[in-house]
Amino acid sequence: MSLHPDLSAFLELAELGRLTGKSQPMHTLPPALARTEFDATSQILDPNPPGNVQVCVLQLPTRDGAEIDARLYRSAASAGKQLPVIVYFHGGGYVVGSLDSHDSVCRRLALSGDFAVLAPAYRLAPEFPFPTAVEDAQDSLEALAEHAQVWQLDRQRVVLAGDSAGATLATVLAAMAATAPAQLALQPLAQVLFYPVADISQVRASHTRFGEGYLLESATLEWFYQHYASDPAQRLDVRASPLLGAAVAQVPAYVALAGYDPLYDEGLAYAHWLETAGTRVTLSVETGLTHDFLRMGGIVAQVDEVYARLQTWLASL
Repeated sequence: MSLHPDLSAFLELAELGRLTGKSQPMHTLPPALARTEFDATSQILDPNPPGNVQVCVLQLPTRDGAEIDARLYRSAASAGKQLPVIVYFHGGGYVVGSLDSHDSVCRRLALSGDFAVLAPAYRLAPEFPFPTAVEDAQDSLEALAEHAQVWQLDRQRVVLAGDSAGATLATVLAAMAATAPAQLALQPLAQVLFYPVADISQVRASHTRFGEGYLLESATLEWFYQHYASDPAQRLDVRASPLLGAAVAQVPAYVALAGYDPLYDEGLAYAHWLETAGTRVTLSVETGLTHDFLRMGGIVAQVDEVYARLQTWLASL
C-alpha cells in the first residue's frame, strides 16, 4: 500500500522545511533543543485533542530518592468510579518525549471512560542513561500498587502500554512479570505495544528501506541509542533489546506497527517471538502510515480507527 495521502503531504512540507533551512534533522540537534522541538510537533500533529477528560498531576517516588512527574487521566463521565488503568509510557527514543508530547494520546485513550490512563514521565538520557528509564518504569508500578485505592484504580486490571521506546518499557515490564514476578509490585493484565523498539543491537532491512524521509530516521535511532546505551554491552541487555531474551509466554499483547517505519522489521519479529513463546498476540499493521502515527489524530483521519480498534480489543480482556 502507498503512503497515506494526508501523511505524504505532511512529509513533503517537512522536507521543504529542511531544504529551506527552517528545520533540521533531530540527530543534528543537542538533546535539550530536540526535546523542545519534539514537544512542539504535538500542536501540529493533533492540535485539538479531546477536552472532556480530567487530568490530575502526580509525583511518583523513585528508588534513588527522586520524584518523577506523572499525569492521571480519566474521562469526566467516570469521575468517582474505580477504573482499570493503562500505564502509558511515552515514546521518544529515551532522549525526547514528555507528558506534553503525548498528552493527546493519553486523552484519546482515556476518553471512552473504560480505562483511566497513568502516564509517568520517566527520566531521559543522556542525563539519565540506561537503565534509569526501566527502573523508573518499575517504580511507577510500585507507586500505582501503593496508591491505587486513593486514585480509584483497580490494581488487578492494569494494562502496560507505550509507543516506540515507551512500548519497549511496557514489554520489558511484561517480561519481568512472566520471568521474575517478585520484581514487580503488581501483575499486568495485558500489554499494548505501538511500533516498539525491540532490538537496538543490530540494523535490519527496514532501517535501510525507510531510513530517511519517513519522519523517524535511522540516523536518529542511532543518535538515541548512543545517548541511552553508550556501552555496546548495554545494547545486548534484554531490558534494552527484549527480542534477545528467552522466549516465554507473557500476558496477551496488542502489537501495532507502521508500514513505513525503520522499526517495522524488529516489531514484526517481536510479535512473532511472542507468539512462538505462547503469548496471545493481536497484530495490527497500519500499512500506509509511518512511525509516530498515534500522535497524528489531527492530520490523518485513519488514526481514529486505530484508537477504535484498540478500544475493542481492550474491551475483550
